[in-house]
Amino acid sequence: MVPAVTEASRRPLIVGSGIAGLYVALRCRELGLRPTIITKSRLEESNTRYAQGGIAAAIGPTDSPALHLKDTIRAGDGLVDREAARVLTFEAPARIADLVRYGVPFDTVEGQITLGREAAHSRSRILHAGGDATGLSIEEALRHRTLEAGIDVRERTVLRRLEPEGRDGPRAYLTDADGHNPEILPPGPVVLATGGAGSLYRQSSNPAIATGEGVAVAFRAGVLLTDMEFIQFHPTVFWREGAPRFLITEAFRGEGAVLRNDSGERFMVGQHKDAELAPRDVVSRAIDREIQRTGHPCVYLDATAIPRDRLFVRFPSICRFLATYGLDPSRDRIPVTPAAHYMVGGVTTDLEGRTSLSGLYAAGEVASTGVHGANRLASNSLLEGLVFGERVARQLLHPVHRGPPETGRLLEIDLPAGQGEDGTVSEPNAIRDLLWDQVGIVREVGGLTSAVEQLERWGREAEPVRDDDPPSPLANAVVTASLIARAALARTESRGTHYRSDFPQRKPEWRLHIGLRRAKRPGRDARPA
Repeated sequence: MVPAVTEASRRPLIVGSGIAGLYVALRCRELGLRPTIITKSRLEESNTRYAQGGIAAAIGPTDSPALHLKDTIRAGDGLVDREAARVLTFEAPARIADLVRYGVPFDTVEGQITLGREAAHSRSRILHAGGDATGLSIEEALRHRTLEAGIDVRERTVLRRLEPEGRDGPRAYLTDADGHNPEILPPGPVVLATGGAGSLYRQSSNPAIATGEGVAVAFRAGVLLTDMEFIQFHPTVFWREGAPRFLITEAFRGEGAVLRNDSGERFMVGQHKDAELAPRDVVSRAIDREIQRTGHPCVYLDATAIPRDRLFVRFPSICRFLATYGLDPSRDRIPVTPAAHYMVGGVTTDLEGRTSLSGLYAAGEVASTGVHGANRLASNSLLEGLVFGERVARQLLHPVHRGPPETGRLLEIDLPAGQGEDGTVSEPNAIRDLLWDQVGIVREVGGLTSAVEQLERWGREAEPVRDDDPPSPLANAVVTASLIARAALARTESRGTHYRSDFPQRKPEWRLHIGLRRAKRPGRDARPA
């Protein structure tokens, strides 16, 4: 029996304003709901805005959703949920049509959308807008439509806590971005679209707002998380001492750019049959090994064989950025290193975006649908926000209270009462340095154990004194970092983006997902999630 739609259920709270949050809000409005978007920065500030590579969909004449599905499963290194991947790839063309309807100006030639090639894709199926400004173009189009539709938007507003309150949904506790002006909303549906946690690493392609707070808030509410050990590192991010870490899209290599070491040698040849177009985890580790072997701080992306006019038309944003450092990619090699890029795991959902907490949904990078397995296929991230965002919107219209199944292994983790102060981790770079050095591209038991222990010490300092006190952003950062480290320590094998030098082989017994959930503690209301 489908539950009756209550007034509360018609007013979903959407947390985040990237592609997932904006798309869910727009579809909710079209379906007759009255959503509110909150975002801790400006409406347009999100990971989506900085996505260069594009969005994947099988719309070409020689392509098919079945081939896209096959590539997605292959990239996920044995952990892709096949049904989730089928949903992603077979519903992709319809979601691209939605973006066109919303005014996204995809690049075309003679009226046909142009399609590019990226690593681990067997066909050219990557759509771009503005060359290498795809994310910006999508964000701006959706933002414009959101404002045009009169959707309620609250900028500089932060979700601090969720309290389970029954079938209508959780109760949300909000403040402004500075932690002031607390507000408690009535129970109702909440959609987490808060993005990833890449900026918790010292080297990251993400904006500063990507701190994984949505994961921490969900965890504190007893919600099931999955696959937190899988952090994807993008192989090619601009490197120069003192310069920002600017992403150099995979499409550069798709157009023919190659990787060279300081001696000018192409070191990817012979390491993988696809060389520079191997999956991201393979290329990132190869670059990391080359940096460790040579002692040189970077490797070089060589695009000098690509015609100059094509480079400047196809990659205008990157060429403008490089010009500020005196580089012309048609004649100069580009210094690059890997950097944290994408959180594969997150809040566990089913195929409708439902989490283990009634009335709480998740979509986009914060969600763990199982669609990426152990390693995301390039340009499937923006697509995921659309495909599962559509399903979330439809579920909000006709909610059915169900949730995802339990995972293969479950880690129950307690959060002890703390001192409510930042203590020795008051310097925000401390967490970034720890994760990069000990929970980075290559991991081993000593570093992981040390990281878990250090994060426990910081947690005892930063956690609120009382369980119902709102945690600080730093306390949430410690929680998310700890979940990544604990899951990485638990998985004693190498698979996808998770590489253990002490367990370098993939193991059949680890073909499962690691779940993480807050342990129940006497004296604390930990209602089943």
